[in-house]
Amino acid sequence: MGWSIKLGTIAGTAIRVHVTFALLLVWIWLMHYRIGGTPAAVEGIAFVIAVFVCVVLHEFGHIAAARRFGINTPDITLLPIGGVARLERMPEEPGQEFVIAIAGPLVNVAIAAVLIAMLGTTVGMDQMADVEDPQGGFLARLAGVNVFLVLFNMIPAFPMDGGRVLRAALASRLSWSRATQIAAMIGQGLAFVFGFVGLFYNPLLIFIGIFVYLAATAEAQNAQIREISGSVLIADVMITEFASLDRSATIDDAIDTLLATTQREFPVVDAAGRFEGLLTRDDMIRTLKERGPATPVVAAMRRDIPTVHHRKRLEESLKLMQSANSPAVAVLDGADRLVGLMTHETIGEMMMVRAAAAGGFRFGHLRQSGSKSRG
Repeated sequence: MGWSIKLGTIAGTAIRVHVTFALLLVWIWLMHYRIGGTPAAVEGIAFVIAVFVCVVLHEFGHIAAARRFGINTPDITLLPIGGVARLERMPEEPGQEFVIAIAGPLVNVAIAAVLIAMLGTTVGMDQMADVEDPQGGFLARLAGVNVFLVLFNMIPAFPMDGGRVLRAALASRLSWSRATQIAAMIGQGLAFVFGFVGLFYNPLLIFIGIFVYLAATAEAQNAQIREISGSVLIADVMITEFASLDRSATIDDAIDTLLATTQREFPVVDAAGRFEGLLTRDDMIRTLKERGPATPVVAAMRRDIPTVHHRKRLEESLKLMQSANSPAVAVLDGADRLVGLMTHETIGEMMMVRAAAAGGFRFGHLRQSGSKSRG
């Protein structure tokens, strides 16, 4: 996720924090400082950090469950309203998604149970519920936050865990795409409720509503892509007309190509047309600033770009792009020569074409008919 800073790695999963988290810390500091000065402000920051430790543990509940099904999690990102774990691939079965989704809230249930047991009879539900009161007990408020996290995450709407539980239940009777659409629509409706309530009570709810709406919409789009990707060949939708860079080219040459085209990703090939790496626009500009225009492109290109055969299905390239967090997939022929590119923009255009075609659209038929006419 963009605008995030890597804090470290735990068990193969990178822990990242979004820059907007700093705004939350500043707000908490000011709110507590006005009430009790510096000591209260320090305690407020400590409380927020403790809450996000619980959020990290919540996400690792998902991670542990996912790994039982052979699904890795490259990273998790902490946001002001919670955490987001990026799965290497989606679960194959509804039952798997149910287990993965429910594992996170169960961690918060366990944390709350331990804290309540430690507090014993010295704390009541009213103290745990008043989590915004800086004068309340630290552990009591932390227990209350974990109870809230369980209740909030189990709301049956995307992108909360409850939405994934709902989709898993619906997918046992409906198609995966239809189940996702229902859960996403509920999430979008809930986002408007958050935004409306936030106008009168707490502006933070408006921010939460925007995040929920965007996440639910993205989930619905991903489901649509997944639905059609199993029946479409990469060769039918890949980019076939693109500018490439020779491995002997420099950043100066790459800049000329950048300005002459609308591309953002440029494959680097050898004399035989075999793929060697990918130079993105951002890598190009950064290298130009740091090392100058005479730098060879091979010194700036990414070498970890996945490759796939052009006769594979689109689903294969989507999995590769997601697992490698790559901006593109290089499409090769039988001789390992570069014949096409798959990018996120290409997938977006494919979905726009599909949505605009009222009577349906068979991808690849234009290229097939064109090849016949040339023959």
